[in-house]
Amino acid sequence: MKKYIAFIALAFIVSGCEKLTEKAQNTINNTKNAAQQTANSSQKIDFKKIPVNYPSITKDSSVIDDYFGKKVADPYRWLEDDRSEATAKWVKAQNKTTFSYLDEIPYRDAVEERLQKLWNFERYSPPFKEGSNYYFFKNDGLQNQAVLYQQKTLDSEAKVVLDPNQFSKDGTASLGEFSFSKNGRFMAYQVSEGGSDWRTIYVKDINKDQLLEDKIEWVKFSGISWHKNGFFYCRYPEPEGDDALSGKNEFHQVYYHELGTPQTEDELIFADRAHPQRGFFTTTSKDENYLVVGIWESTSGNALYFKDLRKKSSDFIPLVEEIKNDYQFVDNIGNKLLFLTNYKAPNQRLIVINADKPEEGFWEEMIPESKDVLQNVNLIADKIVTTYIHNASSKIKIFNRKGNHESDLELPGIGTVGQLSGEKDQKEAFYTFASYTRPSTVYALDMESLKSTILKAPDVDFNSDDYITKQIWYKSYDGEKIPMFITHKKGIELNGKNPTLLYGYGGFNISILPRFQITRTVLLENGGIYAVANIRGGGEFGEKWHKAGTKEKKQNVFNDFQAAAEYLIAQKYTSSEKLAIEGRSNGGLLVGACITQRPDLYKVAFPAVGVLDMLRYQNFTIGRAWAGDYGLSETQEGFDYLYSYSPLHNVEKAKYPATLVTTADHDDRVVPAHSFKFISALQEKHQGDNPVLIRVETSAGHGAGKPTSKQIEEAADLFSFMFYNMEEDVIYQHDN
Repeated sequence: MKKYIAFIALAFIVSGCEKLTEKAQNTINNTKNAAQQTANSSQKIDFKKIPVNYPSITKDSSVIDDYFGKKVADPYRWLEDDRSEATAKWVKAQNKTTFSYLDEIPYRDAVEERLQKLWNFERYSPPFKEGSNYYFFKNDGLQNQAVLYQQKTLDSEAKVVLDPNQFSKDGTASLGEFSFSKNGRFMAYQVSEGGSDWRTIYVKDINKDQLLEDKIEWVKFSGISWHKNGFFYCRYPEPEGDDALSGKNEFHQVYYHELGTPQTEDELIFADRAHPQRGFFTTTSKDENYLVVGIWESTSGNALYFKDLRKKSSDFIPLVEEIKNDYQFVDNIGNKLLFLTNYKAPNQRLIVINADKPEEGFWEEMIPESKDVLQNVNLIADKIVTTYIHNASSKIKIFNRKGNHESDLELPGIGTVGQLSGEKDQKEAFYTFASYTRPSTVYALDMESLKSTILKAPDVDFNSDDYITKQIWYKSYDGEKIPMFITHKKGIELNGKNPTLLYGYGGFNISILPRFQITRTVLLENGGIYAVANIRGGGEFGEKWHKAGTKEKKQNVFNDFQAAAEYLIAQKYTSSEKLAIEGRSNGGLLVGACITQRPDLYKVAFPAVGVLDMLRYQNFTIGRAWAGDYGLSETQEGFDYLYSYSPLHNVEKAKYPATLVTTADHDDRVVPAHSFKFISALQEKHQGDNPVLIRVETSAGHGAGKPTSKQIEEAADLFSFMFYNMEEDVIYQHDN
């Protein structure tokens, strides 16, 4: 499977450069004190409490569940029906309240204007080669979606191949996974409408610049794996009625589509009728000799089968039948299949399985486990190019084809390598490098000399040299040492008065590594601090680190995050009155749990598209697949620990931080009912005068493919909300 999905639109918000216009430089060089002096003039902002009249919310006291003898009320269950007229009225009323509040913030428009200026710069993906042509993505600045270009050489004129901005008038349709046929003639690509996980596959003839009639619908969680005159893909049965965005996803299946035929004639390749919750992913080797099928039930662990496509009637051969460890197919070298796995290696290793002798007794280790996590493996030229995670940042190590270490690639500093591309028959590779203060830059790597040169350096209205990132280690409640990156303007005074945003995730073995986010510059320019805690539950230190934040140990994640907040306060970076916390998806759960456990510790909270009802998350779309991290309320043990921290079920009468919950009407990953029910409980029981609001985005989903315009609007709302509730002025308010 081509690994080019990382090139889609969301990847482009992390780019940047250091060249500035004179006006922008003058703006950025204003110190926080200068801004405050201006605020103290005749233009001083009166940080009065903006009145909030919360909409009345219907409670249905008759809805009560019995969990092992424990009666649990669920009075807002009616909000789970996100297509009902009652829910639609509720959303309309809540949005009216929220946007009325945001409109009252005096510098909200000034923040959005600054974000538009910051965002308006060219952003590139690394080039990648298909057939005889190079391809790359580019966003001119404020385009909603990045555009795919083709060029004969790296120096020749580029032409547009695919413009996702043409998918819809408002930019809410986006490009998903895509893949080129072996000869580079055909490109199959997925389109998402309104941010949904559902995809439709289309095929383009690159040589003729023509869209074929082929159309594959109801695709979800699928790659596109070419073989001969078609490709393998995965889909679910077509949903019934209004269940497309909230109904359970069951009976994933693998099909083969031959070009020029209707979807009804696609061949069913692989299915499991006995296990409706299982899903599949397919990958063909670059030479198209082998098809590898992975079988998953949750977000970690997979079984493994393969098929020799050169043999017409060959069967699928099982390699691994227990869904316990992770196996990622890298590619083949002849009949040797290479897999990245954490089997007998929590930090992962590279193994070789001989297709002619696939039994485990014949498996060989090519690159052994090390103290750092082996994150990615690429076969480029005659080398094996690996990416490791060392203390939550990237390292690249080069090995020969026998697995012997040859050298380490020199990187520009502490940061993250992303979007690495290259092929076995190429002498060049390309990658991006970014950090919290260094905008994403595209590098070309000569595979013979192993020298990197800058290919594309973006031009951003932000002077990275004025800011610094440092990594510190703090102790969590149980004594575990946790790393945290802290970014701020050089020379900042540690007086406990700096507006600070603390971000975390802590789940699903996902590593949160340094990256440049253009939205964070608004915080930094206004004397703020951005902190990222690499808490347990993530993958920064391998599977042991991940498991230490799952199921009955999930409280470790919340403790790690709260200890990070306490560290920032104790070291006088900030105070509880100047501290905001943010997290998305599983990170939204993190924020929800932290404000219900320690509402006094934070001034502002942003739980985004969060998993907030831990007793019923498994009942919607793909939710049951998260049980590997969360467990299930269907067991006594699972219920006990889920109920103990479930944000929805732990909202009590208390003074909560100023809270802006964010979700979207097309989020079919974490359905908006989580956020709807949580904010209803919060508004009911909140005792203070801090606003507790919800912002429901329309024609948007869980995040991937969100158009630039919507990203800017949301960021302006969040930072304005944060600054205003901290009684912080912004420099842009007085710059005109």
